[in-house]
Amino acid sequence: MKVLTVLGARPQFIKAGTVSREIAGHPDIEEVIVHTGQHYDVNMSDIFFDEMKIPRPDYFLGIGGKGHGAMTGQMIEKIEEIALKERPDRIMVYGDTNSTLAGAIVASKLHIRLAHVEAGLRSFNMMMPEEVNRILTDRVSQLLFCPTDTAIRNLEDEGYGHFDCKVIKTGDVMQDGALFYKDLALRPDWELEEHFVLATIHRAENTDDPERLKRIFAALDEIAKETQLLLPLHPRTKKRLEALEIETENITIKEPVGYLNMVWLIDHCDMVLTDSGGLQKEAFFFKKPCITLRDETEWVELVANGFNVLAGADDKKIVATYKSNRFNNDFNIDLYGQGHASKNIVLELLK
Repeated sequence: MKVLTVLGARPQFIKAGTVSREIAGHPDIEEVIVHTGQHYDVNMSDIFFDEMKIPRPDYFLGIGGKGHGAMTGQMIEKIEEIALKERPDRIMVYGDTNSTLAGAIVASKLHIRLAHVEAGLRSFNMMMPEEVNRILTDRVSQLLFCPTDTAIRNLEDEGYGHFDCKVIKTGDVMQDGALFYKDLALRPDWELEEHFVLATIHRAENTDDPERLKRIFAALDEIAKETQLLLPLHPRTKKRLEALEIETENITIKEPVGYLNMVWLIDHCDMVLTDSGGLQKEAFFFKKPCITLRDETEWVELVANGFNVLAGADDKKIVATYKSNRFNNDFNIDLYGQGHASKNIVLELLK
């Protein structure tokens, strides 16, 4: 069996790496990896693939830095050419990027069975391009690999029991990755206090809204008066802070870090504050409470079970939640498959 895997961003490569390592152990599956280049990342050098133990892409399309329509259209054209050349039995996509949608459309037009990893996730916010991408991708998939019971229920509510597809609860490949990379984690070359809070801010809904950004950083700066608050900060967000003259005096701001550094930071921090979807789950994997700086989350089971609190951009709520100790500290519950998702996915591909 030949599987054509379409990826477009560094987090997707990290997720796909866990499945690729499992595929490598099966002589009956050949994987061909396409990197669309949607997100150019200077950290994705040869060293990245070596350190992360991820196979290098077989094709690099270099399509990035364009509007949604132009980007997705060019990806469809190039991925179709590759699919016609490689003639895969399956196309496999991850998550909710434009690369995900482009791979899904190619599969549907060429009548190639489509497997969607992280199927069934919903934020119910149709203003997010990611929400549109994941809904459209699910609808044309024949194998829907769901990370959670919530994802399964979402698809049931949308009528997938009547569609020509198979919905499978596999567990979450990110938990597989967390377990794998914990042993490879690297401590950043910084001076860190014994107790610190880890924060990340990158979503456009926060960085492009001056009022939200000001309130979030007012809360972060207030928390940083009590404990070290470490913020690896993207240069774009840094420019926004400078342009708006937002106070960051008490916050420990650092350059963005590689994934193995980030794993170490998550593993050793006391708490996570973030607007990242992936980091919310990683906080749970490493048994850390999380405050989410968004108004909704795809990972509702974390909120429902008390491991995560949605605080939005409400500075008073963020600080009060940090001080409240209202989190569930019993992390023994099985929400994401306990590290067997990749094996479950490959077994389904082989059927």
